[in-house]
Amino acid sequence: MHDSDPIETKEWIDSISAVTSLQGIERAQFLMRQLEEVIRNSGFTASGQPFSAYRNSIPLERQGSYPGNLELEERITAITRWNALAMVMRANRAYGGLGGHIASYASAAEIFETGFNHFFRAQTDDFGGDLVYFQPHSAPGIYARAFLEGRLDEEQLSNYRQEVAGNGLCSYPHPYLMPDFWQFPTGSMGIGPISAVYQARYMRYLEARGLAETAGRHVWGVFGDGEMDEPESISGLTLAAREGLDNITFIVNCNLQRLDGPVRGNGQIIQELESLFIGAGWNVIKVLWGSEWDSLFAHDTNQVLLRRFAETVDGEYQNLGSKDGDYNRAKFFDADPDTKDLVAHMTDAEINKLKRGGHDLRKLHAAFTAAKAHKGAPTVILAKTKKGFGMGGAGESRMSSHQAKTIDMTSLTAFRDRFSLPLSDNDIESLNFYKPADNSEEMIYMRARRQALGGHIPSRKATQKVDSCNDNQALLIPQINQYAKFALRADKKSMSTTMAAVRMLGALLKDKSLGPKIVPIVADEARTFGMDNLFRQIGIYAPLGQLYTPEDSASMMFYKELKNGQLLEEGINEAGAISSWAAAATSYSVHDTPTLPFYIYYSMFGFQRVGDLIWAAADQRARGFLLGATAGRTTLSGEGLQHQDGSSHIIASTVPNCRAYDPAYAYELALIMDHGMRQMMERNVDEFYYITVMNENYAQPSMPKGIEDDVLRGLYQVGTRGCKEADIRVRLIGSGTILNEVIAAADSLLNDFNIASDIFSATSFTELEREARAIERTNRLSPSKTPKISHVQACLPGHLPIIAATDYVRALPQLIAPYLEGRLVALGTDGFGRSDKRAVLRKFFEVDSKSIVIAAIEALARAEMIEYSELTAALEQYEIDGDTPAPWTI
Repeated sequence: MHDSDPIETKEWIDSISAVTSLQGIERAQFLMRQLEEVIRNSGFTASGQPFSAYRNSIPLERQGSYPGNLELEERITAITRWNALAMVMRANRAYGGLGGHIASYASAAEIFETGFNHFFRAQTDDFGGDLVYFQPHSAPGIYARAFLEGRLDEEQLSNYRQEVAGNGLCSYPHPYLMPDFWQFPTGSMGIGPISAVYQARYMRYLEARGLAETAGRHVWGVFGDGEMDEPESISGLTLAAREGLDNITFIVNCNLQRLDGPVRGNGQIIQELESLFIGAGWNVIKVLWGSEWDSLFAHDTNQVLLRRFAETVDGEYQNLGSKDGDYNRAKFFDADPDTKDLVAHMTDAEINKLKRGGHDLRKLHAAFTAAKAHKGAPTVILAKTKKGFGMGGAGESRMSSHQAKTIDMTSLTAFRDRFSLPLSDNDIESLNFYKPADNSEEMIYMRARRQALGGHIPSRKATQKVDSCNDNQALLIPQINQYAKFALRADKKSMSTTMAAVRMLGALLKDKSLGPKIVPIVADEARTFGMDNLFRQIGIYAPLGQLYTPEDSASMMFYKELKNGQLLEEGINEAGAISSWAAAATSYSVHDTPTLPFYIYYSMFGFQRVGDLIWAAADQRARGFLLGATAGRTTLSGEGLQHQDGSSHIIASTVPNCRAYDPAYAYELALIMDHGMRQMMERNVDEFYYITVMNENYAQPSMPKGIEDDVLRGLYQVGTRGCKEADIRVRLIGSGTILNEVIAAADSLLNDFNIASDIFSATSFTELEREARAIERTNRLSPSKTPKISHVQACLPGHLPIIAATDYVRALPQLIAPYLEGRLVALGTDGFGRSDKRAVLRKFFEVDSKSIVIAAIEALARAEMIEYSELTAALEQYEIDGDTPAPWTI
């Protein structure tokens, strides 16, 4: 843009420079904000992305003195870096193919050591502790430090990525596999950042509701710059700023490189991330250049360095980072006469020692300190590093560094010499771990620092299972009649299972003991699920309260926001809602405060949409309820293809500690919820419950006697049609709303074809299959013992045909087929959903009563119990065209 008045421009620049020099950066920023406000009020916006110059945010004069022993900390960092490298290399040298990552921790070692020595506070008797989300590929370095601290031994390090024998270390942070060590799973890119944000928000929620003291605790998240491309990584940023979460700090390890190449080869990822975070409302601190650059900046009165930095894209920074000082002099400094003169006094070796800021403990400490001191908004530290720092030609700033598992002897020797490690050539060749003597300066210092910060991190509190009969907490869950009497004694009242679930939840919220510990969560669908009565009953959590008069304030169920509200209304944000659920579902461990979350949502937008986050919650040993509402491909009638769920139970069946149910009746739902609450809240079992509930109203029977255990195990008989001794009979199984179609089919079989039947409700095909699978394995491995019989085999013995119909894909009922003697015919809703009336959809997907009748007659004919002519007659009677294309093909 042409400068029409250079003199005026210079006056403006001189003015703001004078303010900065005489009154400080805060005053200058205040004036800039006032000018921005004037521009905005004039109807204009500033052009370009909002980022600062390519330099450290904290100038040398504001850096402050370093509080630690720099020499000892650098030695500890070097030792940890070596042990992490040796751990990965030993595993792959011995066995090959185990994988592991050297370069990521090499780039982040100083970041972690700054935290470990000065900022990451552990849980104590009177302090809940900070929470740290570790960059997953840096796990070897965290293990290496735990080895120095005496928490892990050499055998465990030698068994890195060899877990089956029982004394190994998992690849990434996995609380399920190391329940006393890791707190948070971060191995799937993007999960760490969004989980960290919602964890920080949940801490504020606990404090606001008086459930836990979380003031003073801080959430730290160390993530990679490449990871920030994941949508989940950035989806929580505006929430953190909007709610003023100054209890969270991101440290983005900007080594400029992802797995295959540069994060932004033709751009600058640090400037892009700064613009992103500033736009989202975060405080941004850049740590780009180490202390060796300070004198160059001091002499650079014309800011020629900033000009060269701005001209250099990340692909070139990576290239420069992989080369020595002579190359950097020729290609970077000598490319501009002014920068050439700036380093004329320096040798190539001195240029080679110019570090990036993320490898400078002084610069990092200043940034961490400023982040903790900043109030009113979250902070991100953008720390520029080198991937594979210290690996030299074997991987430092190389395209292939992420894949590096081994380093040659020459590079290992150079590594030792560069970091002044007390290792012999034999130590290097043998990849021996190094641990200083217990009374050495390094060990004494490291122990003292961790003692000052409260103890070890990471560390997870693993609640042990207890006998509920002896547990005082057994009184926490109210008796089932107190909140679900209407469901147990429904007496044919018409209601949907969604309505029943919400009514039970409302009653549980009123319980003085359990009620305050319940965390209801919705993703902007509370009214859809009939939960709007909770708006007034418990209020919606909002840190600012309600600064407006809601439009519906005169109604009984108006939209009520409170500073201590109980309902988490997450907006149209399933990823955020499930992250809140995970925080609440693990509060028993993370905050020593058991809470019971109920997240209710469109079932299609659960496992299918945020399945990775659910898997991570399972890894974290979550305890809570996921209620997949408006479930079933034909039950949610009008919404169509994208909304109609026919697959969530199949995905749920793959999660080992998820117990999934599809109840047909309100009393089944009540029994499952009661059992789940007692398992999780009284017996401290690390499992969570997925329950699908439907929006179809139909007559609900009262609970029969003696079926409680069978409901929980997954199958029980609800009726029979015809003579019990009839030779021609079939067994019919239904789940969810399709049980009604099964019952209607049983009536038609008897009335129209004189075929008897036994009718079963399958509350959980998953539970049936898991037990049958386990018993089958036991029998296979214990041939000398009397074979055991699974529940599904006990319910369905012999060779009579079995027809199982659900509102989900056929693969769900087919889970139990391998364990049965009788042939099982599965009917389901395979294919894409579509909009229409329920009856039309059930006919289309062939799960209506007539289709069940046809399947039963065909099964009997195939078993040679009746003639095929009866099948032909039935098809004609029901006017079913055999040439109709299969629903999953159209």
